[in-house]
Amino acid sequence: MKFIYSTVLLSALTVVTSCKKDFLEKPSRNEPTLETYYENAEQVRGATGLLYNSIWYEYQDKAFHAIGEVLSGNMYTGDPKYNTYLNFSISGTDEQVTRSWYAFYKIAGNATVLINTFEQKKAQVSDPSYLNQGIAEARFMRGVAYFYLARVFGDVPIITDPVDLAQSGQFNVPRYIQSDVIKFAIEDLQFAEANLKANDDPGRVTQFSAKGMMAKAYLYLKDYANAKAKAGEVISSGKYSLYPDYQKMFTDPSANNNPEVLFALQWLASGGYSIGNPIQAYVAPSTLLLPTTGAGWSAIIPSIDLLNSYEFNDKRKQWSIMEHGFKKENWVNVNFPNGFTYDTTYVTNADEKLKIKTGTRSNALKYVVGPGGNGVNVNGTSTDMNTYILRYADILLIYAEATLGTAASTSDASALEAFNQVRHRAGFGVSADKTVLTPELILHERRVEFAFEGDYWFDIQRQGFAKAKQIVDQQERGIYSSAGKHRIESVKATLTSEANLFIPIPTTEILTNPELGKPAIPYY
Repeated sequence: MKFIYSTVLLSALTVVTSCKKDFLEKPSRNEPTLETYYENAEQVRGATGLLYNSIWYEYQDKAFHAIGEVLSGNMYTGDPKYNTYLNFSISGTDEQVTRSWYAFYKIAGNATVLINTFEQKKAQVSDPSYLNQGIAEARFMRGVAYFYLARVFGDVPIITDPVDLAQSGQFNVPRYIQSDVIKFAIEDLQFAEANLKANDDPGRVTQFSAKGMMAKAYLYLKDYANAKAKAGEVISSGKYSLYPDYQKMFTDPSANNNPEVLFALQWLASGGYSIGNPIQAYVAPSTLLLPTTGAGWSAIIPSIDLLNSYEFNDKRKQWSIMEHGFKKENWVNVNFPNGFTYDTTYVTNADEKLKIKTGTRSNALKYVVGPGGNGVNVNGTSTDMNTYILRYADILLIYAEATLGTAASTSDASALEAFNQVRHRAGFGVSADKTVLTPELILHERRVEFAFEGDYWFDIQRQGFAKAKQIVDQQERGIYSSAGKHRIESVKATLTSEANLFIPIPTTEILTNPELGKPAIPYY
């Protein structure tokens, strides 16, 4: 994937990253103007390509796991960069709160500047079709950004002209109710659906990417009819399939942009900080990465609750998690010349080169590509591994859940077919097929299918406060004692109010824009 690395200058050409004045980036007087640039599809695609990469980094770097996984009870951490998410003690000054807000408004702001610029350019060209494609791609990204904003923060501002806002100096923008923010996101996705191509270069979003994201948004809103319809359109297109090698999909960049991917962030290790994927530096063991990259910090690890949630024959556990005895022959470093082995029998510092003992005796495997070599690029803390935002497995499970709708159970044949497809890849035979689906069964399947992909918290959140509280209250969020697995140093969390379902708006933003401290109002 090279399209995202074009160093094309945006044309209007203020890139607005937040409502906050400090976040505004002023355009250079030497940049190309609307009259002299975006004359062809190549220039437009160079600009939209930037929306797939570095502007997501502030979220991808740590907040991705802190929000999606630690809040959900899928991961444990003692690291202060994440640990307020373990017990819902998050404040408006938290680093990941600020970085998430910054990232999503940066994505939305960049996309909106492109949308408005391309719209202006259309009046200057004889055939605006290439500009419509660029607008659709940018509106897809803006829609996804606002969908994240609504799920992470709840009620938030909607900014449709960031350049005008920056020039006005008036930053008192109100919060809009969450359902309206998601409706705004869906309208962007509807435009993308109508104007994107059915097929495009690998990694580029298509009209089916838009259909899939709409299905996910409709499911969140409990609009089951539309969720089922859009997921069904993706399924019936025949364009997507489950990638047969689940582990490879997350550990080998050669699997990037495979037939299961509807939308993924595109990373390049050689780009270094903010251009490459940083995840393995935080989640992988030091025995694997320290000799070659200086990383492997085990800062965030699988939780006991998640480890205990897998069914006995579910191969996704061994494909997603390193536990004692895990081996990878093509992961080679100076201490493992014949291939890496994960060994948790650590006793003293003398063992540290070959053994490790994390609090849950495990490390995440997803998004770990190893120390490099054998055709796999690793540059310090950066890798080429894509980050999956929407996979075909999600479409299948959305279809099954939307078919179930508000019912207590369903035996609908098409829902069962979609649901059991996902389980077949996980190693379950036809004899283990489910014949009745319930909400609990589907939620469990989503948990183990998408563990460490930054999504499970949103699945808990959309259950509503009472159900979310029940789920969280029952979780074991602690670690095993240093003596062994027979004793747990228990950590429990509880939701005390609906405010716990969202992270707070950054304190600095409220100080800059007091409207953010007031009740949300309708956008429509």
